[in-house]
Amino acid sequence: MATRTDLEGTVALVTGASRGLGRAMALALAEAGADLALAARSQADLDRTAEDARRHGVRAEIFRADMREPRAIEAMVAAAETAFGRIDVLVNNAGISGAEKRFVDLTAEDWDEVLAVDLRAPALCASAVARGMIERKRGRIVNIASIGGLGAVARLGPYCASKAGLIQLTRVMALELARHNVQVNALCPGYFATPMNETFFASPAGQEVIKRSIPLRRLGDPVELGPTIVYLASDASRFMTGSVLVIDGGQLLT
Repeated sequence: MATRTDLEGTVALVTGASRGLGRAMALALAEAGADLALAARSQADLDRTAEDARRHGVRAEIFRADMREPRAIEAMVAAAETAFGRIDVLVNNAGISGAEKRFVDLTAEDWDEVLAVDLRAPALCASAVARGMIERKRGRIVNIASIGGLGAVARLGPYCASKAGLIQLTRVMALELARHNVQVNALCPGYFATPMNETFFASPAGQEVIKRSIPLRRLGDPVELGPTIVYLASDASRFMTGSVLVIDGGQLLT
């Protein structure tokens, strides 16, 4: 049992599941047998993720939500719990990078936008989901942070600050929820190939960034997050909480 990584009979809520890393992680959970509650703003992209997940023989339902709105988060979690009866795993993935500006040029609005999505939203999602986990004495929460929360990235002050906050919040949540048999861990990806960054990383400037900053000399493939997210969602990680895992091709070594 300690090494079990199949997720049959598990219900996982994945935020930001419409594209990129969220989509890849959701499909990995589906392949392992988890039923999925998929949350994001884009209906068309969520439909595609749900359709691909169902090919693995699991149930996948869509719950549109704007992570900037606290009431929308509460309603989304409530709807998912009503539909499935419970949530066993939460993957807090929804996030934005925000405006790329020097610290001295950032406005209050710049700060509010990123902190609302990247720090407040996962906190509210976890709070709403954890209530049921506490009652059932079982659950797993995975917060998707970033290597930007462990090392500085110029012109992304609010993003780095919010991800650093999410890492520390992960530790607080893990400490508070441990006695309820709820494990909370953080995953910090480095640079992965996604539709949002493919144009930049295909350019000479982007290739130079890869060469200079990633020892493995390539971007990560989103599917490479799959085994780790399945591990963190499964019984194999039941003695692991408050941990921060980095998957970055060695980027933090540079």
